[in-house]
Amino acid sequence: MLTMDQIHHIRQLFYEQGKNISEIAQETGLSWKTVRKYVDQTDFNQPEPEAKTESRFCPKLDPFKPLIDQWLEDDKKAPRKQRHTAKRIFRRLQKEADGFDCSYRLVCKYVLAKKEELKLKRKEGFIPLVHRPGETQGDFGQADFFESGIQHTGKYFALSFPYSNAGFIQLNYGENMECLLEALVAIFEHLGGVPSEIWFDNTTTIVTKVIRGGRDITERFARFAEHYRFKAVFMNPASGWEKGNVENKVGYSRRNMLVPVPRFLSLPDYNRKLLEECVDDMDREHYMHTDQTISDRFALDSSTLIPLPGVPFDTAGYRTARTNKWGKFTLNNGLHEYSASPAYAEETVRLKLTSAQVIVMDLDNNIIVTHRRLYGKDGEKLQSMEWLPYLKYIARKPRSLHNSGIYDMLPEQMRIYLDSCPNSERGQILRTLSELTERTGFDSALQTVNQAVEYQAVNADSLKNLYRRLFSDIPELPPMKPQPGIPGIAQMPVNLDDYDALLKGGVVNG
Repeated sequence: MLTMDQIHHIRQLFYEQGKNISEIAQETGLSWKTVRKYVDQTDFNQPEPEAKTESRFCPKLDPFKPLIDQWLEDDKKAPRKQRHTAKRIFRRLQKEADGFDCSYRLVCKYVLAKKEELKLKRKEGFIPLVHRPGETQGDFGQADFFESGIQHTGKYFALSFPYSNAGFIQLNYGENMECLLEALVAIFEHLGGVPSEIWFDNTTTIVTKVIRGGRDITERFARFAEHYRFKAVFMNPASGWEKGNVENKVGYSRRNMLVPVPRFLSLPDYNRKLLEECVDDMDREHYMHTDQTISDRFALDSSTLIPLPGVPFDTAGYRTARTNKWGKFTLNNGLHEYSASPAYAEETVRLKLTSAQVIVMDLDNNIIVTHRRLYGKDGEKLQSMEWLPYLKYIARKPRSLHNSGIYDMLPEQMRIYLDSCPNSERGQILRTLSELTERTGFDSALQTVNQAVEYQAVNADSLKNLYRRLFSDIPELPPMKPQPGIPGIAQMPVNLDDYDALLKGGVVNG
């Protein structure tokens, strides 16, 4: 027997959201007959008599229940909007579980009950909208991901085609102008054309002011729209339902393409893979026109695309910044601090901003340093420090180390080490530290210094030797090209156990 909440949900989907019986049955995991019964029911005076329950629930799923339960338990630690749906679980079972041959409806039934038990179930509804071919809607969603083992709470941009229900997404670190433009360009190039009309909400990324009869938008976005010749349409304030298709697509994409939480090495490579998944997803049937696939209807959307411009658009942002007496500057209303160089203290520098980088240049556009762009929670203060320009600068003036201001910025362990070094060695040690930083980063130089403090190694040669020991600084030789008259040498098998025995003073077998 269904609870009144479940019955109300069925009737709400039918009478308020306009979904048909088959759609409701698929969404809820209930049979068509059960849904029909509660849609038609008119008398709710008395509760139904309780149905006799079976001793085992969904017995055919028994071999796979531990796996499903584990996925749903793991969802408790995942962001709410990146948890498994019944459809996502069904697809994972098809791919990952040996011998799985259960129906989607059976999986729905079990997952629905299990989510109730784990209190993971959340009801959502969307207003269906009808639009003409070629019209698109754009919006951002939030998703966690791991890039090279580092966790990010990022954003993804979804562009949907309401006529066909096709959608394309791009994952990124945030929701600034660079993220938006890079995502749009990537989707345009993948499609081989540009939609004639894109609907947006009144995001401050684009809209500077809502005025009667229109919007004031940023000059940069206006240039972008003019370059690609599409019309930007903006919703009425507090009227997200006007672009309900992309609201739906944001949720659908997260549930079906970003669950479990993505893990990858390179965001650009992963974004290319996402576009391919979006194309594959169009092979399913349309939610209203069940005699057609999304791909079938997307053919008409595609026929309306505007050709790509012959000249690419530079999506990077450009601005200037004034550095302080330490050669640093801030972005994002002072929340994010970046280093330039002590050589450019209290000067104006040029900045080139992409979604992933902040490139610092002098007024002649020569690159001073490149930072990974900072992203954080609202109001969170962050800083990025590139030590190489500072170490190079002070290495030329080692005697002024303590009076330069750079000394106070250094990590405590490095200050202790430099204080322990003879004055005659300090310049060479600073040059060595800048070389190590340029080679593998400041963290590796700092680890080397920590070892040097432990071993009381206070000269540059000892520092280099410790670095080699820590980071296997062995030059990589190019492969030898075959030469006339030089015979080929077969690969000699090596048994490392023999070497272990020799190191331990044992006897080598054989």
